[in-house]
Amino acid sequence: MFRPILVFDSGVGGLSVLSEIRSLLPGRDYIYLFDNARLPYGELADQVLISGCVDLIVRLSQQLDAALVVVACNTASTLVLPELRRQLDIPVVGVVPAIKPAAALSKAKEIGLLATPGTIKRDYTHGLIREFAPDTRVHLFGSSELVMLAERKMAGIPIPQADMARILTPVKQTGLDVLVLGCTHFPMLKAEMRAVLGDEVSLLDSGKAIARRVKSLLPDIAAEATTMGTLCGFYTTVLLDTGLADTLSTLGFSELNRFPPKH
Repeated sequence: MFRPILVFDSGVGGLSVLSEIRSLLPGRDYIYLFDNARLPYGELADQVLISGCVDLIVRLSQQLDAALVVVACNTASTLVLPELRRQLDIPVVGVVPAIKPAAALSKAKEIGLLATPGTIKRDYTHGLIREFAPDTRVHLFGSSELVMLAERKMAGIPIPQADMARILTPVKQTGLDVLVLGCTHFPMLKAEMRAVLGDEVSLLDSGKAIARRVKSLLPDIAAEATTMGTLCGFYTTVLLDTGLADTLSTLGFSELNRFPPKH
């Protein structure tokens, strides 16, 4: 019996990363923790985000005896990884914007980073740009609205295409040829984005790279395992609305409880 992998995000965004990990490691058990009480993270003060995330992740990972933690949120990853690695004796994997592969892929040497306002302003993000895209023009676009639109989509609520067009028009006007999806919520809106941006803009996220990293850190997994693990459950910090709970159920998730437990 393998110890579970704990995947963490403020909302549904980390499910895009979890899907890639499950595809690569189907025999593992997974627990997903929504810190939906504080969604969206891109609007929080740094210290509030750090203290809250670290407390939740450390307590639940210890309670579960997790094998590994994935912080499936770009905004949180730019801040909380050092403290988590100090407090936990298991691997902690974060998500960072795919600036390096985007710069390599771009023929126009003009790329965009679409992320939350928090990720856009981080020194960490600007360090990635300086290191991996020194000869590339990088356009920065911050949006918390797209986070909430992804949450709506997962709850079964239609996404107005006019909203997508309004948000993405500045992206389309730049002439860039690669757009980095620097928030794990955004891959859930790829179809809506393509309807606005067309096929000439490549959409790049970090999901597959994170899955490969997780696999490399878990050598105990049998390479030939093809059956799904027995557990894919989730905890939330506040109750989910019915639409999202129904969607998760159809995806094979079981609701475990509130975390921390309500007293």
